[in-house]
Amino acid sequence: MMRPFITQRTGTSVLLVLLMLFLGFNVSSTFAQVSKTITVTGEVTDDQGNPLMGVTVLVVGQSNLGAYTDIDGTFSISSVPSNATLRFSFVGMKTKDVQVAGQTKLRVQMDSDQELLEELVVVGYSTVSKESLTGSLQSISGDDLKVSTTPSVENLLSSRAPGVYVAPGSGRPGAKGSVVIRGKSTINGSTAPLWVVDGVIVGTSAGTLNPNDIETMSILKDAASTAVYGSQGANGVIVVTTKSAKSGKLSVNVSANGGITRLSHGNLQVMDGAELYDYYSSFSNAEHIKFDRWKEDLRNSNFDWWDFATQTGSISSLDLSLNGGTDQISSITSLGVYNEEGAVKGYDFTRYNFMFKSSYRPTEWLTLKPYISGSMQTVSDRQHSVAAMYSNLPWDSAIDSEGNPVPHRSSLWVNSNSTNYYYDLQWDKSSSVSYDLSGNFDFDVKLTNWLTFASVNNYRYSNYSSSSYTDPRSSGGEGVNGRVSEYRYDYTRRYTNQLLRFNKGIGTHYLNGVLGYEYNDARIRDISTAGTGLVAGFETLRPTTKPEKADGTISEWAVQSIFANLNYSYDDRYLAQFSLRRDGASNFGANAQYGNFFSVSGGWNIHNEAFFDSSLFNALKLRVSYGSVGNRPDALYPQYDLYSATATYNGVSGLLISQVGNKDLSWEKSYTAGVGLDVTLLDRISLTLDLYDKNTSDLLYRVPVSGLNGVTSVWKNIGAVDNKGFEITLNADIIKTNDWDWSVGMNIGLNRNKVTSLYGTPDPITGEVPPIIIGGGLGIAGEAHRILKVGMDADTWYLPEWAGVDPDNGSPLWYKNTLVDGKRSRETTSNYAEAEMVPVASYNPDFFGGLNTQLRWKNMDLSAIFGFSYGGEIYNYTRSEYDSDGAYTDRNQMKLMSGWSRWEKKGDKATHPVPSYNNSSNSNKTSSRYLEDGSFFKLRNLSLGYNFDLKKYKIEALRLSLTGENLFTLTRYSGVDPELPASDNGSIIGVTSTVYPSTRKITLGLSLTF
Repeated sequence: MMRPFITQRTGTSVLLVLLMLFLGFNVSSTFAQVSKTITVTGEVTDDQGNPLMGVTVLVVGQSNLGAYTDIDGTFSISSVPSNATLRFSFVGMKTKDVQVAGQTKLRVQMDSDQELLEELVVVGYSTVSKESLTGSLQSISGDDLKVSTTPSVENLLSSRAPGVYVAPGSGRPGAKGSVVIRGKSTINGSTAPLWVVDGVIVGTSAGTLNPNDIETMSILKDAASTAVYGSQGANGVIVVTTKSAKSGKLSVNVSANGGITRLSHGNLQVMDGAELYDYYSSFSNAEHIKFDRWKEDLRNSNFDWWDFATQTGSISSLDLSLNGGTDQISSITSLGVYNEEGAVKGYDFTRYNFMFKSSYRPTEWLTLKPYISGSMQTVSDRQHSVAAMYSNLPWDSAIDSEGNPVPHRSSLWVNSNSTNYYYDLQWDKSSSVSYDLSGNFDFDVKLTNWLTFASVNNYRYSNYSSSSYTDPRSSGGEGVNGRVSEYRYDYTRRYTNQLLRFNKGIGTHYLNGVLGYEYNDARIRDISTAGTGLVAGFETLRPTTKPEKADGTISEWAVQSIFANLNYSYDDRYLAQFSLRRDGASNFGANAQYGNFFSVSGGWNIHNEAFFDSSLFNALKLRVSYGSVGNRPDALYPQYDLYSATATYNGVSGLLISQVGNKDLSWEKSYTAGVGLDVTLLDRISLTLDLYDKNTSDLLYRVPVSGLNGVTSVWKNIGAVDNKGFEITLNADIIKTNDWDWSVGMNIGLNRNKVTSLYGTPDPITGEVPPIIIGGGLGIAGEAHRILKVGMDADTWYLPEWAGVDPDNGSPLWYKNTLVDGKRSRETTSNYAEAEMVPVASYNPDFFGGLNTQLRWKNMDLSAIFGFSYGGEIYNYTRSEYDSDGAYTDRNQMKLMSGWSRWEKKGDKATHPVPSYNNSSNSNKTSSRYLEDGSFFKLRNLSLGYNFDLKKYKIEALRLSLTGENLFTLTRYSGVDPELPASDNGSIIGVTSTVYPSTRKITLGLSLTF
């Protein structure tokens, strides 16, 4: 019997040895794999092939090992295990995991995530994610703006963001709105924010930018966001990014809109012939009414001036864009035309826009970005009189029985001393044309993987010219035998900024920032000429026989700045920001020509903390900020002693002193502290809360002086204003399914304004500085006044206080507020001269905001935008004319609002005194009687659309929409619209005279992309 080759003991030993060898091999193999590391480099692009900067690249399982991509989308990570997994994440893109598998060079393409794309926002000189923001701002996408058909970019912001108040332009075609962010921080200068378009500071308005070219708009509100703009960011900053060139196949988009407009009466309704006759008949002294046509049949004379002057206006727009290219070169070209025929007859507005942007990468380290845009606007003006629509008597007709215009001062008219504007429109007319051209040559130079030099260089030229012809036969020309006027305005502006941008990540630490120099200047030249004495029909200056006016000015200004902005993030949990800017401006003296501005802010992403594990919260961030911004005077040369060369004496030209300079005039400075909270719940609800306190000191103001030397005011820094406010933004996705989407949103802002100091000598008894009384903003006789007083709102009305109507005799009453034994007694008087002027109210609203909702079912969608405002007292100046109790007998009168009544007999508790012919009771004089609540609730926009799926026909998108704007307004305000248009200089005032009414619009739109 043979023995086994291996005994049991020997076999056991061999097995142990083999097992040890096996285990040793695997252990050593494992250690070999762990210890084998490589350096991985790569390039990250979007789904269009464009490089992505700032992408986070992390080794899965090792949070301290990773990198960020540079401006070319490249990255490099050392000591990467050869079998590791890299995770790529970037706001706006879907997170992507890639196996290294021993590769040392990767090319990664990330796909867009439309939901996350909304989290990218453009701020000062950079683009960041909302999660890394430490400041307060609101971002609005171009898609959200498409539902509006207004040609004014400013008006697009109505009810879109908390704390952003928009005074719309009038209903006249081409009118623009004015924007105020977080209250009024000055008492004399402009309240308009700074507008920045594609990195270029363009001024205090968006200019002639085509709304259809906008990609995004960011509204920067607090110091953390605006301090990097220094003296130009005192009133907030609006950053506009236009559509950019994309690589890939050529994309063509055509959009067309057409619609109609109608004027809105509002609550201001004037009387017809019968109503006006009955009103006159009710006068307490009706027996004194004596004119030839004062007979019963006058009730049947009813010419409708409103209907005569208005029509169904029309609007149309057509936009074309072409976008495409390669990874090396891409471009976008857009063309647009907008035309509107006014709802008041005789006014036509047309605007043409074009834009060309390109991106060219001749090498890996250089990117060239030429950009040119322009516009032309034309206006043809033979507009019917808006004032006459309200004021002209219904008993007087613009045309005779044969349809011919009635001549001036016609005996056919009751108001036979008046002129007929329609008679003048046979000949009188005006027109204007404006051009705006802007060109950029921008480029980026990649110095290292983390450092880039960026250069923005812009030149802008604007020209406006107008002409008017006043016929010798017209009311305005008969006294001078006709007039021809010409005006020309030329504006050139140069702008450049040179930036060093850095973007560096080390493990969980991320640092990015910018260091820059900026310069911009402008030259403005205007010429105005007029001549009189001409033969009817000649519409140029040469045939005029007498030069009436020859005037012209040249103005220049310049600003230069150096600045730095630094952002730091640790592990996406702790955020910090710091900015510093030094500005120098030409409209300050050598003693105070430069100003320094700063901001510091921080943020805490609580939801990224390990201890914060909640299925309820998707995001929870706390923000704090503090910083300063500045403001300059609206005058260009307040530091100089100036002389006027327009004076003459005995036919000889001479000089007169016109201004005493102030070389110590300094910057207005606003210091703002803010706290904010951003919350996202259940991936459906988002909430943003902001609390702020903005104190503006060294207010710039023209201080009145004695005038002994011929100068009546001097520029000084005289006081301070404080604005405190609270803002809320709430959005919720109520339904999210494949077929149904329904979301709602709300924003609300409130601001409290208070004067905290003024110039002047304190009263020795009370210790109070005397208040300053200023005009209401209209610049006309009899307007309401405002008062600047420490402790009061800067927009407080200062008026005689209306006490109502005496129930015994129907007389008007005011308060005397007399002193009795040292105490103020509120006695009433019917003598207007005895009425005491007192602070009564402010026209700033208590709060304002907007509501919006979007509903989608399959390919059909419905959206609505509402706006509201509560509180604020508007001075309705038009009532002093059209609700005059008989004081004005040469113009029509308004109908009484519901709840109003006129005194008729003793004991009546009426809102209106007894009317009388040529009333001399002064009841329509300036007083708090005409202050009215400016609260309103509006449906700004309602849009219904359908998206057709035609991809099988190679049509990327086809959308048909029906949109209505300004469809209804709920208000107790008795005027045309409680949203008062801005004044001619863009300032927002709380008083209204006769204005072009707002319009309701209905438009049909078509958008095609292929």
